[in-house]
Amino acid sequence: MNVDTVDLLIAYIGLIYFAAALVWITAALHMAYTKMDMMLDLYKNCKAIMVRAPLRHCGPWGKLMLIGGISGIVTFPNFYLKRGELSLEDLKNTPPNLRRRLAILQWSVWGLLLVMSGFATIAIFDLA
Repeated sequence: MNVDTVDLLIAYIGLIYFAAALVWITAALHMAYTKMDMMLDLYKNCKAIMVRAPLRHCGPWGKLMLIGGISGIVTFPNFYLKRGELSLEDLKNTPPNLRRRLAILQWSVWGLLLVMSGFATIAIFDLA
């Protein structure tokens, strides 16, 4: 592979990453604007989520942070269950479809973070 091919490949991966990040933000904001009241009603006994609830009044950025927090709590509940910050009953009452969507949202943002870390590694070693 020559340098031009590698540069072109990195550019394509970057464009795909950018498009995927925009899709993620759009999906998260859609969920935040359409399902936030339902989610806050579902998790009204969860300290970890209720502490973050005022973020919903902080515009789109606050809604992104809140939906990200809720998706992390629902995807990885053991951490919060051990500390008593998450109600097991509220978690069991979560509709499976919503739980799946939140998990997909969480795992996809982890994938995007991994790709961005790869880009950072390439940039660091390319400049050295």
